[in-house]
Amino acid sequence: MLRFHRVAASMAALLFCTSMSMARAQTSAAKGSPVGISVYDRTRLDTWQWFAAPPQSETYAYLESLLRISVQQKIQRWDWQLELAQPSILHAPTDAVSSVAAQGQLGLGGTYYASNGNEDYPAAAFFKQGFVRYHFGSPQKSLRLGRFEFFEGQEMPQKNPTLAWIQTNRIAQRLIANFGFSNAQRSFDGIEGHLGGPAWDLTAVAARSDQGVFNMNGNPELNVDFQYLALTRSEANHHLLWRAFAAGYHDGRTGLTKTDNRPLPVRQADHKNIRIGTFGGDAVADVPAGPGDFDFLFWGAAQNGSWGAERHNANAVALESGYKFTSVATAPWLRGGWFRSSGDKYPTDNTHNTFFQILPTPRIYARLPFYNLMNSTDGFVSIMDTPVKSVALRSDLHWLQLTSGQDLWYQGGGAFDNKVFGYVGRPANGHTSLASVADISADWQTTKSLALNFYYAYAQGKGVVAAIYPTGKNMNYGYVELVYRWGVNQRGLKQ
Repeated sequence: MLRFHRVAASMAALLFCTSMSMARAQTSAAKGSPVGISVYDRTRLDTWQWFAAPPQSETYAYLESLLRISVQQKIQRWDWQLELAQPSILHAPTDAVSSVAAQGQLGLGGTYYASNGNEDYPAAAFFKQGFVRYHFGSPQKSLRLGRFEFFEGQEMPQKNPTLAWIQTNRIAQRLIANFGFSNAQRSFDGIEGHLGGPAWDLTAVAARSDQGVFNMNGNPELNVDFQYLALTRSEANHHLLWRAFAAGYHDGRTGLTKTDNRPLPVRQADHKNIRIGTFGGDAVADVPAGPGDFDFLFWGAAQNGSWGAERHNANAVALESGYKFTSVATAPWLRGGWFRSSGDKYPTDNTHNTFFQILPTPRIYARLPFYNLMNSTDGFVSIMDTPVKSVALRSDLHWLQLTSGQDLWYQGGGAFDNKVFGYVGRPANGHTSLASVADISADWQTTKSLALNFYYAYAQGKGVVAAIYPTGKNMNYGYVELVYRWGVNQRGLKQ
């Protein structure tokens, strides 16, 4: 019963704060003050059939909901925003965490359960965003201070729809983002500055990461920080976009055991900080040809620094291309690509070679969320279509391998709690073949305010999976999602 009292208290606090904010906003609006209100509500029913790990239950369903309510205002060159979030998990599985260490949490349902004190109905309300921003005479020049969301790689939105989709879905959030697929998500406390013009942008950010993601309480700040600098340019009349970036990462949670391929006693004895520099760039081009457009993508990064007591040297690269039939009414789009990140071959050589994904949104690049971009090699083909304007269809095929069979099969999206590391790893046992994955999704924008999304995926586990889950090496996952958006703009008009 205690968990229900906590949920009720959280909801009551949220509703009280929201009603007060809306009342003030309505009063200000009546006086002509430019105040806007927005509501975002996402409800998702997840169903999992993880790789078999008897006697635990690998087959289960749970419901997750996320309510975000914000108030924002623009006054001359200033703007500000306050936002509350209220995430809840209903009926998280209580038997989806295996006692066999290598098998671990059997899907995200087990992760939510373990990350919230073994609660099967965890819920909380917390301060999601609160910032002020000053604009230096143009939209491209600004300085923001406070708690905010940040999406690395998406600093300069694109006018070209092909480049805009690729930037959002194949460039952005590989390294730093809000982990938007998770229920509590992630925010940052810090400062962000932009300097630029119509065709270029220079972005600098320094911030500390907040709790959240799988932990429903996103209020506390973590002893994890990053610094980021990126130059982005649009060329060739918006048909070419390139970016050069550098990111520094520091994890001072020295009491936690790091996730890597060293023996457990060695990792437990390592209480030194993680300090990593990541340097890289990307370029994407859209080239008209015949009845459509070719697209080309390159992304690459190198890392150095210290992984606790070890040196750190790692790298990753992605190459992709596609063809979109722009002259066809439904605009079918066929794409394919290859990604490879370095893994660690020698657990005892005092050098950590596993590419580190920092603080990303991993689900964008792993739509079936049982792997990420660490020690990973991924070849894929994807086809997309829009049979009607309000419906987007997509299907992917992935052939997944681990780069090093002496390293781990990694999952997760970075630090989200001061009590757990944030990435988990299962032993590869000398194998490199991970799985083949096929999926399909349908996103239907039923009205301007309401979207209905469907997703289903099937994974056929290979050698890595079979060694850990010998009873059943195949996986099924799917969800149905309802997303509602509502807003009143600064003139009191419904958005």
